[in-house]
This record gives sequence, structure tokens and C-alpha cells, in this order.
Amino acid sequence: MDLILIRHPAVNIDAGICYGATDVPLLCDAAESARILGERLLALNVPPVKGGWHTSPLSRCRLLAEAIGHVHVDARLQELNFGSWEKRRWDGLDRALLDTWAADLDHSRAHGGESVAQLALRVSSWIDEISRDGRPVHAITHAGVIRVLTGQLLGVPRANVIQWPLDFGAIVWLRRVRGEWLLVRWNA
Repeated sequence: MDLILIRHPAVNIDAGICYGATDVPLLCDAAESARILGERLLALNVPPVKGGWHTSPLSRCRLLAEAIGHVHVDARLQELNFGSWEKRRWDGLDRALLDTWAADLDHSRAHGGESVAQLALRVSSWIDEISRDGRPVHAITHAGVIRVLTGQLLGVPRANVIQWPLDFGAIVWLRRVRGEWLLVRWNA
């Protein structure tokens, strides 16, 4: 089974703003982003889509998926909810709260939103459900979802995988072979 995870394109919001669960607009046209993505997928020889694109309901993902083809919107693919930090500048947040969160990324909810462990549970639920038939799965989602899911599938600690660079529009390709997940491409 192949799992292709695509991070949404760049968004039209000031750099340094926390916007996990906030619905922010794309910086560029979704149709043009879809065209470029299609070319990149072909160049990488990614398996074709069968059964449609899975996508987060947030417009920065959903609009790209809709521009490509048939979509399955699933809230489990939404980015981490940062609670009271949403729409605020990262450098304006209380340093002690940031340190509390960083000290226990899995369980801390210093912002009052969702913990990384909660994100991991809903993403696990999604992959368990959609991977049953073994067909390739293509999803347009968010950096947090991609990092957490990749870490789970590869057995990499979350504290490590969340440090991996992941560009806007990045393609992550995983493949399950004889029950084990392998990383084919990261940040392609």
C-alpha cells in the first residue's frame, strides 16, 4: 500500500502567526497549485489516485483537493488545535506556557486546545480505517498531521519527527511492504 501525504500550499497570513485549526486562505490560486502538484506527482512516478483525495476540511487543503478531483473530507486530517494561541503571534505568547508545552509535547495542553497525543489518536483512527483495502491513498493535509502520522508509521519518536523540515506543498510518500512502513520520499 502506498500512502501519499501532501502538505497544503502556502497560506496568505503573516509569518509568525499560529494558525493550526484556524481556516486561513491560500496565498495562490488552488487551480494553479493543483496543476503544479499534478506535474510533480507525475515526475516522481507516484501511484495514481483511486477513489479520490482525502482532505482536511480547512480550505487551505480542501480547495486544492477539489481542484484536483473527487474528495473525501475528513476532520481527522485537520491540523492541531492550538486553543487560545490560534491567530496570535508565536513571539507574543507567554514564554512559560510555551516551555510547559515544549516540555511535554505529547500531553500538554498549555494553550487549552488539543494535545499532540489527541492529534495522534484521531490520525491513527483515520489511517486504520482507510488502509484496510490496500489501495494507494492520497491525502492533502497539514504539517502536524503528516509529521505525527509519519512518526507513528515508521516508529520514530514524535519529538524527533516534528523537527523534520516540511515545506508548503511538500510530498511525503510512504509504502507498506509485508506489514512494515517504509519512507519512499520526504519533503519532495
